[in-house]
Amino acid sequence: MSDRSINPERLDSANRTRVHDALAASEARYRRLFESARDGILILDADDGKIIDVNPFMTELTGYSRNDFLERHLWELGPFKDIAAAKESFAELQARGYVRYEDLPLATQDGRSVSVEFISNEYLVDRQKVIQCNIRDISERKRTEAALRESERKLAGILSNLRDVVWSRSWPDLSVLFISDSAELVFGRPAQDFYANPTLWQEVVHPEDAHTGEAAFKDLQKLGFAECTFRIVRPDGSIARIQKRSWTVPDEGGRPIRVDGIVTDVTERMRAEEEHEKLEGQLLASQKMEAIGSLAGGVAHDFNNLLSVILSYAAFAMEGVQEDGPVWNDLLEIKVAGERAAELTQQLLAFSRKQVLQPVPLSLNTIATGVEKMLRRILGEDIDLVLTLAPDLGLTLADPSQLEQVLMNLVVNARDAMPEGGKLTIETSNVEVDEEYAALHLAVKPGPYVQLVATDTGHGMDEQTRARIFEPFFTTKEKGKGTGLGLSTVYGIVNQSGGDLWVYSELGQGTTFKIYLPRELSVTEPAVARALAVPSSVVGIETILVVEDEEALRRIALRTLEAAGYSVLTAASGEEALLVSAGHAGDIHLLLTDVVLPQMNGRALAQALSKVRPALEVLYMSGYTDDTIVRHGVLDAGTHFLAKPFTATGMARKVRAVLDGAKG
Repeated sequence: MSDRSINPERLDSANRTRVHDALAASEARYRRLFESARDGILILDADDGKIIDVNPFMTELTGYSRNDFLERHLWELGPFKDIAAAKESFAELQARGYVRYEDLPLATQDGRSVSVEFISNEYLVDRQKVIQCNIRDISERKRTEAALRESERKLAGILSNLRDVVWSRSWPDLSVLFISDSAELVFGRPAQDFYANPTLWQEVVHPEDAHTGEAAFKDLQKLGFAECTFRIVRPDGSIARIQKRSWTVPDEGGRPIRVDGIVTDVTERMRAEEEHEKLEGQLLASQKMEAIGSLAGGVAHDFNNLLSVILSYAAFAMEGVQEDGPVWNDLLEIKVAGERAAELTQQLLAFSRKQVLQPVPLSLNTIATGVEKMLRRILGEDIDLVLTLAPDLGLTLADPSQLEQVLMNLVVNARDAMPEGGKLTIETSNVEVDEEYAALHLAVKPGPYVQLVATDTGHGMDEQTRARIFEPFFTTKEKGKGTGLGLSTVYGIVNQSGGDLWVYSELGQGTTFKIYLPRELSVTEPAVARALAVPSSVVGIETILVVEDEEALRRIALRTLEAAGYSVLTAASGEEALLVSAGHAGDIHLLLTDVVLPQMNGRALAQALSKVRPALEVLYMSGYTDDTIVRHGVLDAGTHFLAKPFTATGMARKVRAVLDGAKG
């Protein structure tokens, strides 16, 4: 084995080669980076500040050539001439070794201004100090930032004008990340309170609605979405209804990282929906009552004709038998039953608003005080009656006997609601019904009204009972204790008088009936009650034309009037009546006609006969009113009317009164 010697010269040469190659490779890498960088790069001599190198991107960015840069001072070049601090920056760089400007305007050769970030560092290259300036175009970043700021400004503007509350909370700890300023509008609390107190979300919920939020949270965990409506309590004690919608937001892996949502104050909307439902309910109830009323009125019409026959023939029969004998007593029972049936038909007519009213200007105070003694007898000693009557009460246009019936029916209803005693308060007052109240009550129009209020301390009613109290024959009383027509009559009379009524009641809290009747502003004094003239006799010698399509009633009229001494002509229709009149040479003093006749109604017949017999008096009879001789149940002025059912004696007295009135 021979020794090998190491040649130092050969070793130094190899080291130099490796170093040279490494430097060359490093230089090549630096040059590649320098040439391909997407930042502008300038290399300056650290001693005199002249540019000794420039990369291609710098020339591309500014539009100046490489030669335009080389051997020039930075502050002498076009791109930097507008930078007043360039010279000072170089001095600072020499002192500190580093300078940075976050945003400088860089002028290009074509006159544009480019926003750049400028960073300068001092380096030692081949034992020579140089300055490297990196110039980064930040124009796009600035545009993006400006667009983001504008977007944030718009979003802030939208949020500031929203009445909805937009919020975001972390998941699962639910700390508040964001809540819009509209929180103060909805919750009555500033947004800062929710940041400071994460549990405030639960604290504002109405205690009775806490379960709603718990159920929504379970939906959020299970489905990633939840929606619920509940009440909140504001600091001032007011209660609002809110709708809360929330959803989880996942990360890239699908795991929820936060929950976002919107809270909407739905108080007014829900109130409007409830009011709409209430009005719909009123409309349906009104339509239902209208349908029942039409049926009841039709039934009453047919029954009135039958009852007129029953009552009249019962009276005829009683005249021919011994008084207080067994037959007479049987007939008396028939008569009493017929009269009770007649009262029921009158109540049905009142409910269906088909009875004939004779309204006059009157005061509710006069009605109340006029029947006070009777009301106290009805109530008995266990119930305290208190009248609170407004001294300045206005007048209304109504039928006094019908309003007395209203008051008595209300008192009877109150008495039955207080079997163990109590208190009934009757009040009167002037009220002004505004648009808001009228909007919530279907049948009411804005304007001046007089109000009658009856409040008892009885057992009250539940909602189901309250919804049906005005229906005919509906009653909560035991069998045989009531007909179920008392409040139906009240309903019909008030509505036919142009008014409205409302009932407020809860179980165990008593009941209040409020009746509104239009205040009559055209008169200041109530009408003076006049005593009705009672005929001293029912007999006569005049000629009467009776027109009635019901044969039984024609026979009753013929028999009754002929027995009283009158000459009687009969007809079953208007056309037949015209023929009878034309064929009668003498006078006809009175036309007694049904209102509703086939082909030609009673009014048309009266008008036709009055043209040829101008002195003719007219007495209408009917058991069912329409608009032939009335307007919504109110008699035309000067019209004589005989309501069915009637007795033979009642008819004879009415005929005599009309004829005597014509003579007087």
